[in-house]
Amino acid sequence: MQIRLDKYLADMGIGTRSQVKQYIRKKQVFVNGNFPKGPEQKVGEEDIISFQGKEISYQKYEYYLFYKPQGCVSAVTDQHHKTVLDYFPENRRKGLFPVGRLDIDTEGFLLITNDGGLAHNLLAPGKHVPKTYFAKVSGRVTEEEVQKFAKGVDIGEKGLTLPAKLNLLSVEEELSQVELTITEGKFHQVKRMFQAVGKEVLYLKRISMGGLGLDESLMPGEYRAITEEELQKITKQWMMET
Repeated sequence: MQIRLDKYLADMGIGTRSQVKQYIRKKQVFVNGNFPKGPEQKVGEEDIISFQGKEISYQKYEYYLFYKPQGCVSAVTDQHHKTVLDYFPENRRKGLFPVGRLDIDTEGFLLITNDGGLAHNLLAPGKHVPKTYFAKVSGRVTEEEVQKFAKGVDIGEKGLTLPAKLNLLSVEEELSQVELTITEGKFHQVKRMFQAVGKEVLYLKRISMGGLGLDESLMPGEYRAITEEELQKITKQWMMET
């Protein structure tokens, strides 16, 4: 694959197309150890590109583990609310999108990528990719409700939800803390499942998806690139469900 040098650098987050053209003119960019002919010079995977002395490796796809905070929407753009991509520098946002959605008041694990194929497989209903949530729920969640969730509950759609694993962490008269793992992604599903048994979700945080957990070293609004091992782990998860 051959692409323009300025596009290559812009895609790698070095700057906007106009910025990288300035870097090239100022001789801050090298191609195979030489000054390039200009921003329009074509380069490919076999070329060694460096910027300010640091080698730049071209990556077609990017994958980020993002700790979504409350108060922002899982969207690329929104006229009324801050989006998850607003937490990324402008020169890193091109082509990125969130894999799935978390409600505006829900926080936690969200995968951000430009890999449409991976996103499709993680979200496809037939893949049954597990998603685990930590929740604070009004009232006392009972073992009977654990069994109901395991069989599926009626949330007002055609059939019951798929079996879900409800784990009780702490139970008191006024408040219960639980972990819930589901393998589908219906609209407001976790909240609707608890509503179906007369409970209200007071706090909700997604802690894992597809076997990949939220990095607790991240603060809300922070992100990091996922490792190759993590990518293989989350890819293996949906492949197992094929």
